Amino acid sequence: MPVLTHQQLRTLLEHHLVRVNTPQEIARQVADNLVEASLKGHDSHGVTLLPRYISAILAGDLQPAAQLRLIRDAGPLLSFHGGRGFGQVLGRQAMSAGIERARQSGVALVSLADSHHLGRIGAWAEQVAAAGLVSIHFANVAAPSAVLPFEGRHPRLGTNPFCVGVPVSGRAPVILDFATSAIAGNKARIAWNEGRAIPPGCAVDAQGNPTTDPRWLMEEPRGALLAFGGHKGAGLSLICSLLGAALTGGETESHQIPPRQGIINNMLSIIFDPLRLGAGENYAREVIAQLDWMQHDQQGHDVLLPGEPEARAWQQRLENGIYVDEVSWKQFEALEL
Repeated sequence: MPVLTHQQLRTLLEHHLVRVNTPQEIARQVADNLVEASLKGHDSHGVTLLPRYISAILAGDLQPAAQLRLIRDAGPLLSFHGGRGFGQVLGRQAMSAGIERARQSGVALVSLADSHHLGRIGAWAEQVAAAGLVSIHFANVAAPSAVLPFEGRHPRLGTNPFCVGVPVSGRAPVILDFATSAIAGNKARIAWNEGRAIPPGCAVDAQGNPTTDPRWLMEEPRGALLAFGGHKGAGLSLICSLLGAALTGGETESHQIPPRQGIINNMLSIIFDPLRLGAGENYAREVIAQLDWMQHDQQGHDVLLPGEPEARAWQQRLENGIYVDEVSWKQFEALEL
C-alpha cells in the first residue's frame, strides 16, 4: 500500500478538492483536517474519505462553498445552520464563535444543524481546549440507521459520536472522543478495504447473528453495528440524537433517511470556562492530581490517558509517513480519469 508524507497528502487532497470547485482556502482547511486525522491514527476519519467527499459534491449532497449561517443568538445560546457545507470549516467557525461567547458569559451552548461530515469530533474539543475551555459535544449521523438499540432487532440509531475535552495546565488536553457504536462505521470500511476482520462483539449479520466480517456492514443485505456497552452505549447514542439533532433542527434517524453520498451531521456543543466554577484556579491542580493518580499505579505500570494514543500515532506517522490502503488508493487514482 502507498505510504505518503503528510505534505504530499495535503497537496493531493487540496488539488482534487479545487478540481470540483471547492474554494482554495476551504480546500486547504479540509485537507489539513483530514491529514491531521490520519496523522493521529484515525484513518477512518482521514484522507481516505476524500473520494466519498468528491462523490458527495458531484451528487449535490455537499455544497463546497456553503457558509455558516447564524439563525438564532440568545446570549450564551448560539444556533447555526451549515447548509451542507464542509464540516471541517463549519465546525471550526462554530467553535470559534462559542469560544468567544464563553469568554464573555462563562458558558456557551452552540448548535450546528445540517453540516456535511464534521470529521473527528475530537478536533473541535482540541480547538476549545487550546483556548483554555472545557467542551462537551453530542453529534448524530443523519443517515440510514446502522446501529441496533439494546435488545432491538432492527437498526434505529446512528454511530452518533460523544466527545469531551478538558484542558490541562502545561500538558496536552484530555480528549475523550468515541462513536457510541462499538466501532465507528468508517473503521468497518477500512477493515473491509484491507481484507481483515472487525473485533468480536461489534456487529451482527442480516439474520442477527454475531459476525466479525465487515462485509455485512458494507454490502446488501446489511447487518448492523452494536452499541458499545449494551444498554449504556445505546442510551448515549439516543441522547446524542436527541440533543445533537432533535434540539438543533437537524434530522434524527426517525426520518428513515435513504442512502446518499453525503455524510450529514448535527451537533450540540457545551463550552464553558472552568475558572468560573467552584474550584476556581485550583481546578488545574486537581485535574493534574487526578490524572497522575489514575495513570501511575503502585506497580509502576502506566495507563494510557484519552488522547495519548493519538499523540503517539502523530509522532510515528510524522516520521514514517501515512499509509493509504490499496482500495482507497485506486479510488484516488480514479479521480484523475
